[in-house]
Amino acid sequence: MMSKSYTNLLDLASGNFPAMGKESKERKRMPRAMSVPGMISELDDTLSVSSDNPSAASSDRIIIVANQLPLKGKRREDNRGWNFSWNEDSLLLQLKDGFPEDMEVLYVGSLRVDVDPAEQDDVSQYLLEKFNCVPTFLPPNVLDKFYDGFCKRQLWPLFHYMLPLSTDKSQRFDRSDWEAYVLANKLFFQKVVEIISPEDDYIWIHDYHLMVLPTFIRRRFNRVKMGFFLHSPFPSSEIYRTLPVREEILKALLNSDIIGFHTFDYARHFLSCCSRMLGLEYQSKRGYLGLEYYGRTISIKIMPVGVHMGRIESVMKMTDEESKFGELKQAYEGKTVLLGLDDLDIFKGINLKILAMEQMLRQHPKWQGRAVLIQIVNPPRGRGIHLDEIRDEIQECCSRINRVFGRPGYQPIVFIDRSVPITEKVAYYRIAECVVVTAVRDGMNLTPYEYIACRQGISDSESCSDVSGLKKSMLVISEFIGCSPSLSGAIRVNPWNVETTAEAMNEAISMNDEEKQLRHEKHYRYVSTHDVAYWSRSFLQDMERACADLLRKRCWGIGLSFGFRVVALDPNFRKLSIDAMVSAYKRARSRAILLDYDGTVMPQNSINKSPTQEVVSTLNTLCADSKNVVFIVSGRGRDSLSRWFTPCEKLGIAAEHGYFLRWSHSEEWEICGKSSEFAWMQIAEPVMRLYTESTDGSSIEKKESALVWQYRDADLGFGSSQAKEMLDHLEGVLANEPVAVKSGQFIVEVKPQDVSKGLVAEKIFSTMAERGRQADFVLCVGDDRSDEDMFEMISGAMSRNILAANCSVYACTVEQKPSKAKYYVDDTTEVISMLESLAEESEDSDSSP
Repeated sequence: MMSKSYTNLLDLASGNFPAMGKESKERKRMPRAMSVPGMISELDDTLSVSSDNPSAASSDRIIIVANQLPLKGKRREDNRGWNFSWNEDSLLLQLKDGFPEDMEVLYVGSLRVDVDPAEQDDVSQYLLEKFNCVPTFLPPNVLDKFYDGFCKRQLWPLFHYMLPLSTDKSQRFDRSDWEAYVLANKLFFQKVVEIISPEDDYIWIHDYHLMVLPTFIRRRFNRVKMGFFLHSPFPSSEIYRTLPVREEILKALLNSDIIGFHTFDYARHFLSCCSRMLGLEYQSKRGYLGLEYYGRTISIKIMPVGVHMGRIESVMKMTDEESKFGELKQAYEGKTVLLGLDDLDIFKGINLKILAMEQMLRQHPKWQGRAVLIQIVNPPRGRGIHLDEIRDEIQECCSRINRVFGRPGYQPIVFIDRSVPITEKVAYYRIAECVVVTAVRDGMNLTPYEYIACRQGISDSESCSDVSGLKKSMLVISEFIGCSPSLSGAIRVNPWNVETTAEAMNEAISMNDEEKQLRHEKHYRYVSTHDVAYWSRSFLQDMERACADLLRKRCWGIGLSFGFRVVALDPNFRKLSIDAMVSAYKRARSRAILLDYDGTVMPQNSINKSPTQEVVSTLNTLCADSKNVVFIVSGRGRDSLSRWFTPCEKLGIAAEHGYFLRWSHSEEWEICGKSSEFAWMQIAEPVMRLYTESTDGSSIEKKESALVWQYRDADLGFGSSQAKEMLDHLEGVLANEPVAVKSGQFIVEVKPQDVSKGLVAEKIFSTMAERGRQADFVLCVGDDRSDEDMFEMISGAMSRNILAANCSVYACTVEQKPSKAKYYVDDTTEVISMLESLAEESEDSDSSP
């Protein structure tokens, strides 16, 4: 039995949880399905794939992972086993049409039927051999808390903008539900492991049920090619941030290579959450959105899903064969039919639609006796919230309206509260003059697309045309559903405004036929070209592009639990070997040591910014070595740096990114910048002051040669927006001034054009060479963007003969991140340790005879 509580999710995230009964311990893992005959050894559970030499072979297989398999299952009449068949209406099955013909597709997911544990092995083997499907069997106690608990009572309402403010305690966050969600994702992961070829396969994970699955997969297979698509809305950051496990889910999703959404709004909300909660900023490159995350670029894909045109056409033919279309056409002869087709769910706005129909009949009496709203309500997909109350309210409204406006032979509202076969559904589409969707929040909703395809009719057939031969359709749709942006000819409404919706319904059915035809043609062109195959093909192509860059980099995993992530860096970028560096230091005759201050020898989060006695002592030892030239190269002002390093008399200081330079405490400050005119400050400072006054938490730092606007303590989103606006503003007003306007980490800085850390490093090396001390050892350490100028300059310094031909160069950044440096160290503590090692070597060489 599973323990009742997992207080430490580290065990779950790393895969250490109790077995779910005896069967799970004894069950033999299925072999990997192969496209050609052969043998393959079973995958070791302890294997962690992190190869630095990825396979060059192109992939011919994709694994689709979703909550449910695209299968139908039914118990045999003799009760001896099961009959399974494809679910032709499943999106997961239809998306195969967008893949190359020779691409093998495997499915991992659960079944819609309950299979006895004793039969599960046989069913698994049969489904793998016959359907390329790998079923995931969730224990009943896990399934209940995973699906009906966390998915339907936590994520589904929250993602549809509903906060758990009700007095009903069942809607509150329950950690045991979250633990079951994690455990269920872990069980899906185990099934993926059974069949994956990590070097070759693509993995495509679908929807909110499996949002932490990417972490499990990425932890085991660092280089796996993996995408995720969310089929539901993604809420604004103000809603999402109320979720107690918000960061765990975000970080898990970021272990994908590409994350897909139906609309830009959903993607924008996700990116805003990443910015506000994780401090990540997105970039747009050549039309693609991407998030930089520990050296990996996670692509953001925006592409609404489509319908399967072939499936709809085949069902229409079946409808004609079954005469269902003719029956309904005759039953509603002379009536104008409006159609609603929704699942029973609190967010579908069915009651609002019915109230709008009532309002239309009151405001436009001409439709009484003529207009009919057929509302089909499919059964709920799970144990959602307030379902009984919703059904009761709908039935009460229908009964009341039918009593008021009904007459013999006429009911204004036909309420169908059952699951409707697809042939019957298509028949209703074909007789409807208008489809009305009033969901208050929905992920995509393909009902309008299906309706448009059905109204077009069967190829080379006029069965859906009116007497004039026109093919027409009308849509009244909520502006809060995912398909709304792509249907520009529809009448969009705010479903909460019943009066406006009623007027839209009247407008739709009153419109002249020519206008209806033009709108229908426009919609049909989009729906027929942007079908499900187009969607899946586009996603696969972008997933291939997103994964290509990762294969060229060295990758390794760091972090615990859901803090796990893969760091991807250039193959030539590696951790600094202190022993190797000390050996080169020992051999060198002339050394240059350039150190950034904040974030390098001083932690960024330290309140007291003055150097410790340990740092001062180490620097003094290094400076005392006659072979060394040691510099602090910082963006800070010269007054504070000079005051802090007064005890270091031989230490060189380059202040304000090198505008001021001093070789030792006894020497005068040099001005390295060519410009000594700062009239531009009188232009820039008022602009910065304007933004400071309107941005709470921001401030201005005025240096002798530069102005810095910082917003570290401001609201992250607003501060970032203000910084971008200020950057444009300053670039405009300072266009004719000899200054550079740059943005950095929570700052916007204006400084002279000819000042950078790269230029001051070049000056130091050149001066050493002029004095006959050309450096044959260089150590340069920094942590931010301004230090990249030094690293870039050093990489080309030897070719310009300002460094010795045999110079040992150690350009080193702090923390593992993309950099022009060749080496990295983990943190400031390691920087100090490294400097102490060099200082010890200097002391030993001084004391040796």
